Amino acid sequence: MPGCTRCIMPSLFTQEYNTKGMPMTSIKVKFRPSTVDGKEGGLYFQIIHNRVVRQLNTDYKVFAEEWDAESECVIINGNRSNLLLGIQERLAWDMARLEKVVRSLETERRRFTADDVITMFHKLTKESSLFTFMHGVIAQLKQLGKIRTSETYTATLNSFMAFRDEQDVPLDGITSDMMLMYEAYLKTRDVRMNTISFYMRNLRAVYNRAVEKGLTAQNYPFRHVYTGVDKTVKRAISIKDIKALKDMDLSMNPTLDFTRDMFMFSFYTRGMSFVDMAYLKKTDIKNGILTYRRRKTGQELTIKWEKCMAEIVAKYPENKTEFLLHIIKEQGNERRQYDNALHLVNYHLKDLSERLKLKRPLTMYVARHSWASAAKAKNVPLSVISEGMGHDSEATTQIYLASLETSVVDKANKMILGLL
Repeated sequence: MPGCTRCIMPSLFTQEYNTKGMPMTSIKVKFRPSTVDGKEGGLYFQIIHNRVVRQLNTDYKVFAEEWDAESECVIINGNRSNLLLGIQERLAWDMARLEKVVRSLETERRRFTADDVITMFHKLTKESSLFTFMHGVIAQLKQLGKIRTSETYTATLNSFMAFRDEQDVPLDGITSDMMLMYEAYLKTRDVRMNTISFYMRNLRAVYNRAVEKGLTAQNYPFRHVYTGVDKTVKRAISIKDIKALKDMDLSMNPTLDFTRDMFMFSFYTRGMSFVDMAYLKKTDIKNGILTYRRRKTGQELTIKWEKCMAEIVAKYPENKTEFLLHIIKEQGNERRQYDNALHLVNYHLKDLSERLKLKRPLTMYVARHSWASAAKAKNVPLSVISEGMGHDSEATTQIYLASLETSVVDKANKMILGLL
């Protein structure tokens, strides 16, 4: 039939009697018309085992004219073709899983019922779907205190769910073609290549975790999509601009004064991220050394506690909480306080950018780029600070910094701070 695409082949799945005389199983796709004229009907699987008939309902809806009852396939045409192709795809996945269930039950060489097939199908679907599995990974990350990573995974999942129109996909249904379609989908929405790579790398990490757990075979679905990192537009500002920001008289504007101090504290501490600044504790400073663990990577870093850092802390009344800086100022709702503070600081950094007449707006991340740029300008060895710190990959920078003796990094930091 023209325009008709078979959604499963064949529409009848049969199992022969085995040596124990177990009955065959047949699975067909059926269409149930709507009782209301002009409304879509529903598709369901008819499962027959040992002459007992059961129905497995789906949420797939098609109009009567979009279903070929004789061939038992979806007719792909009109402006609903993308939707119908998606239904066809999901029917094929469901049929493949039903076949897998029947084979598994027969392998156990025990008698089973059509109800057993349906029960095991639901269990398999729940365990081996991407959305369900990824939600589980996100929950586990939160339990481990890796909040930032859980948030990036959540953003990735939300993006992929939008691409899938909220339709879940089995882990073994993740293919190279699907990832290429997702990449194309993101490009049509003007998503930057680095963001596309970010989503792909997160999905790949989750997929590889599922492979390790034996939930799916390794089919390398990400081999044809972009997972690299493009060089980004330079975000660093010059040491001259950093000094001008440091020397601004903001005594009449406490909000801008605090914003400037947070930017400078990040710069002083080798570009410490705002989330790490927020969660610094007073007890993290011991014997003139600031020690903290990056919330993004879990890596422990140590920084010599310099006078300029202490001056910023001393400038404000002591925080009533365990935290060092006035970012989280009350017990409870710590994450919300951090989010609100980051939003406000970045908002007011734009004001400071205009006052300094900078070509591009300041953000907290500019402090990290600027420290790296200043280090490079002073011929600090690449082994001390990788050019990738903000230019190629923050992760690469973490690797370089982690492998150095603290004294070497502290010496480099003191050299940079001496420029101000």
